[in-house]
Amino acid sequence: MNWLAEFFGDAANWSGPDGIPVRLLEHLEFSAISLLLAALVAVPLGLGIGHTGRGALPVLLSANAARALPTLGLLVLIVLLMGVGTDVPVLIPLVALAVPPILVNTYEGIRGVDPDLRDAAYGMGLRGRQVLGRVLVPVALPLILLGLRVAAIQVVSTATVAAYVGLGGLGRFIVDGLATKDFPRTLGGAVLVALLALAVQLVFTLVQRLVVSPGVSGSRAVR
Repeated sequence: MNWLAEFFGDAANWSGPDGIPVRLLEHLEFSAISLLLAALVAVPLGLGIGHTGRGALPVLLSANAARALPTLGLLVLIVLLMGVGTDVPVLIPLVALAVPPILVNTYEGIRGVDPDLRDAAYGMGLRGRQVLGRVLVPVALPLILLGLRVAAIQVVSTATVAAYVGLGGLGRFIVDGLATKDFPRTLGGAVLVALLALAVQLVFTLVQRLVVSPGVSGSRAVR
């Protein structure tokens, strides 16, 4: 506790380019861009293969294989190939990390919709994208949001690796603190990352309560 008080009580840690606000914004930038890019890839793909069933096996196998990629190793490789002039080196492995949970949960959410509900939608005259947008997505929304939440927490937690190749973010406190044996700084950085991950979880929980119908939540929870 003394180390935390020393870190958070030091005014120097709250100002300047190495201060907590700047590092937090850098971390959020890495994480938000990575999650957005992953969602733009994984959500439409998951909706498509979940609705049509076409190409599901190779896509899902590729997504699960991506889980085995070592994020730090991939980051170092990309830095060696591209350099560190931009944030791209850290975005690529973070996107690769975020795609699998979003893709798999979106696919499972769509495929898990009651077939009778799907048939009823077609029986009412809805077709193709109308069934997907008006019936399947609203029912699958809890699982889709779960995939986004898992991906967001993983990205926020893993974005600390950016500091290992000289980039910013909250990981700078951890890496720099270890390098200089400044343990209050290291512990403070770790606590900040943990608090940010908890905040992300809370945000997604609130979003789910706002956008998901209580009836849908209840029916999905029983499954």
